[in-house]
Amino acid sequence: MNLYLLALGLVLTAGLAVAAVVFTRRRTAALASAGVATRRGRWAHLGVGLTIAGLGILAVAASDPTASVPVPRAAGTVILAMDVSNSMSADDVAPTRLAAAQKAARSFIRAQPASVDIGVVAFERGALTVARPDRDHAAALAAVDRLKVSGGTSLGTAIIGSLTAISGKPVRVERDGSAPGLGYWRSATIVIFSDGQDLGDNTETAAAVAQQAGVRIDTVGIGTAAGAAVSVDGFRLHTALDEATLKSIAQTTGGAYHPAADPGDLDAIASTIELRLTVEDEQLPLAGAFIALALLLLTAGSVHTIFRSGRVI
Repeated sequence: MNLYLLALGLVLTAGLAVAAVVFTRRRTAALASAGVATRRGRWAHLGVGLTIAGLGILAVAASDPTASVPVPRAAGTVILAMDVSNSMSADDVAPTRLAAAQKAARSFIRAQPASVDIGVVAFERGALTVARPDRDHAAALAAVDRLKVSGGTSLGTAIIGSLTAISGKPVRVERDGSAPGLGYWRSATIVIFSDGQDLGDNTETAAAVAQQAGVRIDTVGIGTAAGAAVSVDGFRLHTALDEATLKSIAQTTGGAYHPAADPGDLDAIASTIELRLTVEDEQLPLAGAFIALALLLLTAGSVHTIFRSGRVI
């Protein structure tokens, strides 16, 4: 709201009101001194009053008034942490764990409203932000499509890398398990797509850091308990879904674990992961309503004056 325009408009309106009162009194006194009796009803000055009131409302409209209205809506930041370790090449979920996870991630991204910032972090032993959180969901989709398997798995690194993407600055975890300067992110969610096979030793600490920062972690288990064999550097290794680790991460942060042992489960992921609602204040413009009211008052004032005196003013 432009307070200067509002103040100027109200001063001018007040000046017109004072001038109208002074003019009416002088006119009445002049007629009385000339021996002309004036008989005015209680509504004699209604037209002038309505006109001045309309001008006052226009002054308010010119100041561009707005109202702050709280609007609940799905908003915030979501980081999709995608496991690209060698175990994700297993085919116990067709066609492979990684391909199935990519399909589920794409469905999830497409299901989100434009008000949600989505980023993608690829992790194995390390973590790399391949798409920064943004409302351009096409960038997140392209990042998911580019993922390839390599290396081992560190879920703790995945969490820290995701927190880095959320905060926009490197997250450093101290020996006491704290992360100075991380802040509190109550509308941020990390969704980890992984088979849960964890070679790192900082997973519990990283989950606790996320919980302290208000970040919820949902985990999606990609794979089966029976598992499958994968080839790594010429060796055949058996890999199976570790649900216990994924459940523990989710429970620590108040999130949920979503099993996805077959393509049908993965297709439903987009609808089972619920984002938190945040209440944001939206500025609702009121100038149009004030202008409509002012025009109504001005019209009423003019009509009243015409019917009483035959003049517009």
